[in-house]
Amino acid sequence: MTVHIREMREDDWSQVSAIYKEGIETNLATFQIDSPSYADWDKEHISGGRFAALNDGEIIGWAALSPVSSRCVYAGVAEVSVYIGNQFHGKGAGALLLTALIDWSEKNGIWTLQSGIMQNNPASIRLREKCGFRMVGFREKIGKDRFGVWRNTVLMKSEAKTLYSRVKRELCIS
Repeated sequence: MTVHIREMREDDWSQVSAIYKEGIETNLATFQIDSPSYADWDKEHISGGRFAALNDGEIIGWAALSPVSSRCVYAGVAEVSVYIGNQFHGKGAGALLLTALIDWSEKNGIWTLQSGIMQNNPASIRLREKCGFRMVGFREKIGKDRFGVWRNTVLMKSEAKTLYSRVKRELCIS
């Protein structure tokens, strides 16, 4: 399998949304209960900090950055989302996408990347660790899943000044 990473486009939305819905169905990836329209999703994510992973022209995963706050003090802090189609888990697309977000963020004034990950999603936690993120917090009963069950999340982060000194790109995508 050969994976190609490129910037996400609006016309990718039907495939991106389908992958997002797969993530929702797992009950491990998000507290969302449905995929939004592109217009609503677009308002919540940073322009330029959006990538798609393709295999044979098909989108198999996506990653995007969203601001953590509208306050100017947090202008360089972004939340990371990475979603991979179910049949492509464990094939390296997630690491390629996360590496693309790291590269883009460092070139565009983002100094801290963070992810809130459901505690029972070890694959997502391992991906972040592989790419230089570290666990900095634990939040108990932070939100209810789509079935009304309280979930815990772990907070992971990485800082721009340490991304390349701690983890070489080759380690992240190997």
